Amino acid sequence: MFKNLTERFSKIFNKLSNQGKLTEKNIKETLREVEQALLEADVALSVVQNFTSSISKSCIGKSIEKSFTPGQELIKIVKQELIEILGKENNHLNLSTQNPSVIMIVGLQGHGKTTSIVKLGKMLKNTKNKKILLVSTDIYRPAAIKQLEVLSKKAKIDFYPSNIDQKPIQIVTKALEFAALKLYDILLIDTAGRLHTDKYMIDEVTNIQKKIQPIETLLVIDAMVGQDAINIVNNFNTNMSITGFIITKTDSDTRAGIALSMRFITKKPIKFISHGESLNEFEIFHPNRIVNRILGMGDMLSLIENIKNKINKENIKKFTHTIKSQNKFSYNDLLVQIQQIKKIGNVTKILNKLPKTGTIFKNIQYNINEQLLFKMETIIHSMTIEERKKPELIKGLRKRRIAKGSGISIQEINSLLKQFNNIKMMVNTIKKGGISKMMKGINKIVNNKSLRK
Repeated sequence: MFKNLTERFSKIFNKLSNQGKLTEKNIKETLREVEQALLEADVALSVVQNFTSSISKSCIGKSIEKSFTPGQELIKIVKQELIEILGKENNHLNLSTQNPSVIMIVGLQGHGKTTSIVKLGKMLKNTKNKKILLVSTDIYRPAAIKQLEVLSKKAKIDFYPSNIDQKPIQIVTKALEFAALKLYDILLIDTAGRLHTDKYMIDEVTNIQKKIQPIETLLVIDAMVGQDAINIVNNFNTNMSITGFIITKTDSDTRAGIALSMRFITKKPIKFISHGESLNEFEIFHPNRIVNRILGMGDMLSLIENIKNKINKENIKKFTHTIKSQNKFSYNDLLVQIQQIKKIGNVTKILNKLPKTGTIFKNIQYNINEQLLFKMETIIHSMTIEERKKPELIKGLRKRRIAKGSGISIQEINSLLKQFNNIKMMVNTIKKGGISKMMKGINKIVNNKSLRK
């Protein structure tokens, strides 16, 4: 979401770092470039003007700490101002109410409400250990209720059935009674998508809010709508009480200005961001972490949380046991590890959360092909159970059969077999505690040319 803005900021601050000190002249020149970058990122003009004015006041006449360069000093000030715009801290959901806590999701059609409500339900179930019930009041869009039911089942969350013959008020009233009777912690209500100019539909969702008094009403906004998001937000916020926002499609090639504008203009917090189709790709909005991403400082905390939430602890225990014991490392073990890596997310998303400065990041090869893991997995799935357990059996005729079954050339299969032997050597190295040797082995595997074609 912030890729373009991050790249622009990086160039701006690198240019400043070559100068000896902060002066009124180079501050003004830098701020003009920062202003241009923000406007091109679709940040509202009023926000940009307030932002650059605050930075200018903080910079002019400021002495630089001895350990800082001019670029680093300005980045520190910019970071503080960005955090002010986005909000100093994350605003968690208000769940301090008698169960069931009711959360209502509203927004325009096509902005990702239904997927977002299921992602939110799954997050609350997994991280807060809450008993969740989902219900849809969308009696207008064909198959909308069925869509929520299917996604709920996929996320293993309970779904309260409704139908197009009912009125939305009746649906939420009965769902709330059922949730209270069955001792649910949270009732999540998915409302019908509506145009912010459609008075009838706005009145409908307003009446639902008055009837059930939700503890939270979250407005879903597509990150790709640009500055029109402010009009959407203002119209909803004028007619009903919005407590926060969910920004969707943040994995798109969007200009990101919506995130920097909404919080400042409305004074309402962004609570969650959604990215990707997977139900796991949903995270709490932490302003300080987002600012770190924008400024190229990485987001290690979110990356660590992401890994902790998605990695199967039981599989890690088994893998650790395999390493420590005298058991042979097999293709079954490799397959488990590939699947764990895929759960975390693709390599590009992981790299985007790493700091963009320093020797470690500079040494990372950006030409890693995401198809590498797919090829490895496909080849392993084309093996027999016996071949997976005993890699030494894979020769001649077996290789040709695997190549035919996987649609991958014998040359690439030979390469995988070679890399598998490297991994086995790494496992032995881990047993002996040679971490530096292990890292060199990983580098060879990642940069293997025959599997990156």
